[in-house]
Amino acid sequence: MEPMTRSDAAFTARGRGWFNQTERLNRVECVVLLALLAVMVTFDVIGFVTSGTNHLDHLVSVVSTLTLAVYIWSPLVATSLLGVTVALSLTTAYASASITAGSLAALLVLRLASSPLIIAYFGGLLLATAAVTSGISPSVIAPPEMAVYLLIAAVAGSIGVALRTAYVRGRRLEYQLAEREEHERQAIVAERRWIAGELHDSIAHQLTIISLHTQLLDDDEMRDASQEAIRTAARKALSDLRFIIKLAEDAPAGAEVSAGDLKAAIDEAREEFRGAGHSVVLEGDLHDEGIPRGAEIVLARVVRESATNIIKYAGPGDVRFVLDVQPEAITMTISSPLATGSTPRVASSSGTGLNRMAGRVLGVSGEFSAGPVGNEWQVRTYLPLGSLPNSHETRVAGIGA
Repeated sequence: MEPMTRSDAAFTARGRGWFNQTERLNRVECVVLLALLAVMVTFDVIGFVTSGTNHLDHLVSVVSTLTLAVYIWSPLVATSLLGVTVALSLTTAYASASITAGSLAALLVLRLASSPLIIAYFGGLLLATAAVTSGISPSVIAPPEMAVYLLIAAVAGSIGVALRTAYVRGRRLEYQLAEREEHERQAIVAERRWIAGELHDSIAHQLTIISLHTQLLDDDEMRDASQEAIRTAARKALSDLRFIIKLAEDAPAGAEVSAGDLKAAIDEAREEFRGAGHSVVLEGDLHDEGIPRGAEIVLARVVRESATNIIKYAGPGDVRFVLDVQPEAITMTISSPLATGSTPRVASSSGTGLNRMAGRVLGVSGEFSAGPVGNEWQVRTYLPLGSLPNSHETRVAGIGA
């Protein structure tokens, strides 16, 4: 047996079975039903007009046939009216027409009705059968003839079940197709967010470096160093862009993205800070074997985004990295001096970087905070080692956050 999908669960949530809810005829079924009833009523009217004596027989047939049309709007009302019509006809000698309609109604009842109404319908049909075969009703129908009516009801009911089965399967397929389209849409949105995030983390970082050093080109002492920094940042930006494009085009879903390591991220930030006039103070051992790969990837991303913000907004002074590795958790604090002026070196951003840093840290059950502490801007990351996933999961979750 195939496992239940979310689409199947959606159907089960509405009822524990196909017959636990009332259905409605679709447009094609309504047209076919009305056409058949129109033909039947036409013959009954012709018989009513041309008949010399049995007007009541044809009248009962017309009323019973028209009752079937009510199934388009309400199976409950239609079955109730049909039951009343059959009961009244049993008081006459012309019950065969209403029983014929009642037998044909099995198709509509099993196609549309819920379980209680189906049980009530067949109970009424059996009572009518007993009434006309036992002589209680003025309308007496021989058992062989009544067996034909029951056979008609059985065949009609089988057709109703078949139609209901096809309808439910068709609706389940619609649910599955809609669910698949939603999954594809979500995958596209996730891919776009991933690309946007990678562009922000890599390209925007290099553009920040370029923007900073462009402002220093008028300084004769800094011109050569700034030109070299601009060339280096431009090469890195192009390399990162080519990598992102290649990965987006060729890599299978869930492919790893190299995020570098913590030491490499701090070394790169150190060079960038030096070009911006900051010295770096590092406290802690970057080679500590107690730092798992998963934590290293998250911390490296925090370092890179923090470096972008420091270059944009920090005032003159030292940048401090404090790494505290404990058996149960790792804490990294990055402190930079607050700007003394009112205008940062480069244009203000939207806060996307802080949100992405927080998302990565919180995604591995860590704690993240960023804000002014005294005369410094402090970014603190706390990663409990017991809650970190393995390195591959952290690559995928950390990079694509």
